[in-house]
Amino acid sequence: MASRRLALADVAAEPRALPSRYLTPDDLVEMFELPSVETVYQWRRKRTGPRGFRVGRHLRFDPADVRAWVDSQREGAAA
Repeated sequence: MASRRLALADVAAEPRALPSRYLTPDDLVEMFELPSVETVYQWRRKRTGPRGFRVGRHLRFDPADVRAWVDSQREGAAA
């Protein structure tokens, strides 16, 4: 468990550049090593994840909104 925390701390310490395109739920699963895309949809239902928007029936995320959400999570963890 400690190694997992260390790995997450390393990721959080060095922000990575996000793609310039809008992100899909699958992109978030890959970026955050989530168990499944259902986690992203649960975040959306609970309003706890990054802000997303619909393009027709497809869910997309603005990279700037994802970065802002990550920053807010880091600030909350520091408190």
